Amino acid sequence: MQVDSVMQQAADLRAGACSSVELTQSYLARIRQLDGTLNSLITVTEDIALAQAQAADARLAAGSAGPLTGIPIVHKDVFCTRGVRTSCGSRMLDNFIAPYDATVVSRLQAAGCVMLGKANMDEFAMGSSNETSFYGPVHNPWSVDAAPGGSSGGSAVAVAARLCAAATGSDTGGSVRQPAALTGITGLKPTYGRCSRWGMVAFASSLDQAGILAHSAQDVAALLQVIAGFDAQDSTCAEQPVPDYAAGLAGDLRGLRIGLPQEFFTDGLDAAVAAVVQQAAQVYESLGATLVEVSLPTSQASIPAYYVIALAEAASNLSRYDGVRFGHRSAQADDLAALYAHSRAEGFGTEVKRRIMLGTYVLSEGYYDAYYVQAQKVRQLIANDFQRVLQEVDLLLGPVTPFASCALGAWQQDPVQMYLGDVYTVPVSLAGLPALSHPAGCAQHGMPVGVQLIGNYWAEPRLLQAAHQYQGVTDWHQQAPDLSWIG
Repeated sequence: MQVDSVMQQAADLRAGACSSVELTQSYLARIRQLDGTLNSLITVTEDIALAQAQAADARLAAGSAGPLTGIPIVHKDVFCTRGVRTSCGSRMLDNFIAPYDATVVSRLQAAGCVMLGKANMDEFAMGSSNETSFYGPVHNPWSVDAAPGGSSGGSAVAVAARLCAAATGSDTGGSVRQPAALTGITGLKPTYGRCSRWGMVAFASSLDQAGILAHSAQDVAALLQVIAGFDAQDSTCAEQPVPDYAAGLAGDLRGLRIGLPQEFFTDGLDAAVAAVVQQAAQVYESLGATLVEVSLPTSQASIPAYYVIALAEAASNLSRYDGVRFGHRSAQADDLAALYAHSRAEGFGTEVKRRIMLGTYVLSEGYYDAYYVQAQKVRQLIANDFQRVLQEVDLLLGPVTPFASCALGAWQQDPVQMYLGDVYTVPVSLAGLPALSHPAGCAQHGMPVGVQLIGNYWAEPRLLQAAHQYQGVTDWHQQAPDLSWIG
């Protein structure tokens, strides 16, 4: 089985050490062997993958291949894929066949990537453990009883278990960074507007951003090079030049100033996670960076602000699913009002219904000013705090999650604890900043722990460079789970 990085696979393909068809077939065989237990994929697109692999081999033979030609990847099932089911992990869209490709998908396809399938996810990206999916929970490859984090848990598990070379994800409040941290891989949430949202089914439109999950910062840089850039079909996509991310990986970290926000190291942080973050900080210091203690006082208000804004936008976005135009239609309706009510009641899961109800409440008359408007004001204060601190330092370093792992089922009876698990990731999302999670150690029980690097707007090159230099002197990103427990 080929388990090398994207960049190593690309080099092997160009050298003729293997073909894309052979690489694709090996991944498909591994999916058949392992994914019945892991449940990381909703749809496996074997015929499409083999056809795309054959086309990639033709391009390689003709000498017209690009850097990613022939690389097998997986797309989170939040991205529309023409002719293939796009379910968002929901019964509501279980029968929806997308008529077009999302921009992220079409750009990676044009670059020659091979689509192995669509990854499982929390329903409509609402969750932090990948247990709210209509298709069942995803299992962390490091432990059968552990959740992989969400909502991009399927993408993260597919990469961590070596079922694909890399995967796309989406990050609204931490949905790329959290599963990357909990499965021992690298995940990037770019600056809001860096990548097109066109064809990515919306949860919270002012927060959603396409992201990447892979083994290393170098691999992430290669995929970001393809998906980043302006898209006229997305009014939230910024007209910013796209730098050469691979070229920016070189160079040492001397002179880099890394801030450690004191609010990220409070009593709520698990001691094992805190130790890993501190060890990572010491590695960065040994590479030439200077560590500076900083403060982000308004970040402590991020959870209530985020959940007011995100749920309000979710209630608005999900109002389109009415059983009329597309998606699940109830057979129990006698009139139009009943059709709406029954279709939505049957099509949405418990967590999605909870968020729609709360979002509708904060937008209702008498509560809009008291909750939604105030949350937007807090959001601006949080963004201002980050800007103040990022004038003093180049990057921020901290934990991704307060814990090293979460047992499957632990949050289903107490969803508030799931929301509180986003405490270190949602401030970044509210501010629209880029952030990267990379593996940096293990907790006492052997589960991987990630650390989070946060940069200023459009600072993806600096994030990737720092992580790449860290990964040049450590091997946490090369660690693989023992999957012998899957019989």
